[in-house]
Amino acid sequence: MKTSIPNTVSIAGVDPSGGAGVLADLKAFSALGAYGCGVIAALTAQNTCAVTGVHTPPVDFLKLQIDTLFSDVRIDAVKLGMLGTAEIVRTVADRLHHFSAPFVVCDPVMVAKSGDHLLAKSAVAMLREALLPQSFMITPNLPEAGVLLDARAPETIKEMVRAAERLRELLPTSSERWVLLKGGHLPGGELMDLLFDGDRMVELPAQRIETRNTHGTGCTLSSAIAALLPQRQGGFRPVEAAVRDARAYLLQAIAASGALQVGSGHGPVHHFHALWHRNDLTGTGAR
Repeated sequence: MKTSIPNTVSIAGVDPSGGAGVLADLKAFSALGAYGCGVIAALTAQNTCAVTGVHTPPVDFLKLQIDTLFSDVRIDAVKLGMLGTAEIVRTVADRLHHFSAPFVVCDPVMVAKSGDHLLAKSAVAMLREALLPQSFMITPNLPEAGVLLDARAPETIKEMVRAAERLRELLPTSSERWVLLKGGHLPGGELMDLLFDGDRMVELPAQRIETRNTHGTGCTLSSAIAALLPQRQGGFRPVEAAVRDARAYLLQAIAASGALQVGSGHGPVHHFHALWHRNDLTGTGAR
């Protein structure tokens, strides 16, 4: 009998500092009631200030990771992050198609918060051609949207609307597919994200939180959505509900990030803000 706890997998890179990539995804999965699995598509030498090196596994071993996991574990949702090269993108797309993977949330990771590039230019075309057709939802920020559309990044909300429409055209038109265009790069105190399925354009405003602790926000949001999509099915507007709840979780994780002291650059968000309590760390609990 199907359990109510979804199994979600992150196919992405590893950030040793734990703020982004697979390690951050697993934290978000766990915080939001999903069982997390991970397939390693890249290793990085990274901290809160910089990426100093990237190593990608042989594609045969990447394929073996995916095939071995999917042949045994029922996967209810997939989060895609840093994939790095055209060969890796093609391999992941092929295996997701083979296993008819559900609820694939593609975060087209291209540049780290430090400004370091994480996706080869040669991989962008492969991402458009092979991976976007496998995606249930894509979650680009404004610079990533510009790269995907081979255009200037949107600079106004009006331009975001048109970009969201054009991004939706990159996805299959024969089934339900979504674009979440994140507007955090626009100036001002209010954030605006757009959620679009080809029919409804949903505006999702929020107040900007002033902090340097924004490392891995894109990873965390996309993994939160992947964790919640299977859990919101059967409700009213389930995709919109999953996205709204994921955004609320991320905003709270950003607001609570000051409780952590990780690195001297862009620190991580507090994935377990709702689960860790100061009293739990005093040693006064039951023994």
